[in-house]
Amino acid sequence: MAFELPDLPYAHDALADNGMSKETLEYHHDLHHKAYVDNGNKLISGSEWEGKPVEEIIKGTYQAGAVAQNGIFNNASQHWNHCQFWEMMGPGKGAMPSELESRIADAFGSVDKFKEDFAAAGAGQFGSGWCWLVVDTDGTLKVTKTENGVNPLCFGQTALLGCDVWEHSYYIDFRNKRPAYLTNFLDNLVNWENVAERLSKA
Repeated sequence: MAFELPDLPYAHDALADNGMSKETLEYHHDLHHKAYVDNGNKLISGSEWEGKPVEEIIKGTYQAGAVAQNGIFNNASQHWNHCQFWEMMGPGKGAMPSELESRIADAFGSVDKFKEDFAAAGAGQFGSGWCWLVVDTDGTLKVTKTENGVNPLCFGQTALLGCDVWEHSYYIDFRNKRPAYLTNFLDNLVNWENVAERLSKA
């Protein structure tokens, strides 16, 4: 199946009051994500990966320990990452569901400590990458960070929440202030209902 650019689950300006501008989403979704889709489709065309689910392509092309990943992996993984990212945000500023809050508090000591750890992982990721809240292979909740397009699928983990810390995700709105972007993401942009739903299916 060919990669397809999904529509945003909200209008381009829906997150503007929460700290992610219309201009950022126009560049990030309409240009950057579309480039991963277009380039990925070109690279898998005629290959053994043509017609395969994106998750299978990611797991099959990831090279553990490699200094740089291959082009098929990079575009497939970034396509998957961004599909999750759009869904993990929303304009509602909803409260964290009680079951999710309880699991996070049990794992990290408190919701505030989780947010501190998550923001530190994102701020501490040198260069481009992502920070994640995952269900690890042993069933525990953990905060991780990955370089470039690498994601939890590569390690058998389930992604509950991910934040893109490539500069194109925040530079229009926050310039070089990545920690401020991460704090705003956690406080104003996360769709906690989506995170809770992912946890219930993990």
